[in-house]
Amino acid sequence: MIFGYIRVSTQEQNLDGQKNLISRYGMDHKLMVDEWMEIEMSSKRSTKDRRIEELLQKLQQLDIVIASELSRLGRSIKETLDTLDKLVNEKKARLILVKQNLDLNPEAKTNPTNKILITVFSMLAELERDFISERTKEGLWARVAKGIKLGKPKGTLQASMYDKDKEKNFHLH
Repeated sequence: MIFGYIRVSTQEQNLDGQKNLISRYGMDHKLMVDEWMEIEMSSKRSTKDRRIEELLQKLQQLDIVIASELSRLGRSIKETLDTLDKLVNEKKARLILVKQNLDLNPEAKTNPTNKILITVFSMLAELERDFISERTKEGLWARVAKGIKLGKPKGTLQASMYDKDKEKNFHLH
């Protein structure tokens, strides 16, 4: 079975770009995705929320997972390498990373070049996430330095997730 794993982190992003990339790769290499795993959530969420655990449970020996890039599989070097180890070594599944042009096949002999590349790509993906976080913080600090107040205006009221149980909460109080 062939799985296409696609994940976007924000609502501004869209799954179609990754899906098209994987579909084109599949057409070029005569591989047809049997099941898509589409996830729209941050990489900061757990592997269960990002459906990595579900994917690992579904995998059988010699199944194929195609992802657009390594950063879709994990948020840190350790997590990414653990996921790769489970996919390739434990489940004996083949992993294809389209943008990095990597094909990790458990049937092939251990390839040190792939191990080095995976470690480097994982490190770069983690560093990029750190850089994005730093740029965001710098942008917020710059706004504060200009005197712009961050957050909602004082006195702004908004709906609460507890509003639906307001009477129950009042009664319990």
